[in-house]
Amino acid sequence: MLGIELTPEHPVSRIAELGERAESNGFDTVFSSCHYNNRDPFVALDRIATRTDDVRLGPGIANPYETHPVTLASRVASLDEAADGRAVYGIGPGDRSTIENLGFEHDGALRRVLEAFKLAQDLFDGERVDHDGTFEAVDAGLNFDVPSETIPVYVGGQGPHMIRMSAKHADGLLFNGSHPKDMAWAAEQVDAGLEERPGERGEFDFAAYASVSLSEDAEAAREAARPAVAFIAAGAAPPVLDRHDIDRETAATIGEHISAGEFEAAFAAVTERMIDAFCIAGTPDGVTDRIDAVLEHADSFVAGSPLGPDLEAAIRLAGSALRTRTDHA
Repeated sequence: MLGIELTPEHPVSRIAELGERAESNGFDTVFSSCHYNNRDPFVALDRIATRTDDVRLGPGIANPYETHPVTLASRVASLDEAADGRAVYGIGPGDRSTIENLGFEHDGALRRVLEAFKLAQDLFDGERVDHDGTFEAVDAGLNFDVPSETIPVYVGGQGPHMIRMSAKHADGLLFNGSHPKDMAWAAEQVDAGLEERPGERGEFDFAAYASVSLSEDAEAAREAARPAVAFIAAGAAPPVLDRHDIDRETAATIGEHISAGEFEAAFAAVTERMIDAFCIAGTPDGVTDRIDAVLEHADSFVAGSPLGPDLEAAIRLAGSALRTRTDHA
């Protein structure tokens, strides 16, 4: 997979144009990020579907807290129908601060994610389901056929247990990592999960879902990375922060600013060390070694937001830089 993430912080008409541009620049999968304060990702993905021919499309990533898992499955199946069988189901626990802002307890995440996509797979297969676990469903089913034989499930995960679970049960992992240190650690967790993976589940795709910011102006690329890095640093587990010698209190302060809606303060608190740890940022020539180092550990690559100060140029630059490097994975 050579994927890209498009964030619907922009009007869906522009996201559709960017999705078309991504396809023409060699990307084969487009994910739309899912946050309640942006446009609806499924509306954006539908618009992309109407302007593209071959790229796979999916939420990156949906969570089973703010939307009931049966409803999520229906939305993904509807996207698959609208896109002529091109849907990918990206699912994960979601951003803690965002979930808590909506009044949800971010507990039991691994079990909830596993139950949600297992139930979705049954629904995609035309089954009616009953479920009593982290959520309830009684005689639930889809009143339409899913046009594709299978919709691949990619779990968005960062913790060791979520990663191992994805390797055992899902079709792929979307690991939010941009640094080879984190990728090497994640690869160990993937290998542990694969040891318990039944053979009939087929191949597993370990994808680096890396924050990328590209520009011909290296400093502009790094400045554009601040918003994405702020969210990543705020949600990073203490061992991840320690791995990169990042001050825990600073990361916690950034998270407090984000929860309070004080985004400018959060972005200003991002340090250069955080940018180095949580984003591949700079000129195309300057980031190629980092991309290669990440692909030493991953099977495929998703260029995640922010992409750069000029999105059209960034998509072109990222496509050019990545097309020649995914063969190394």
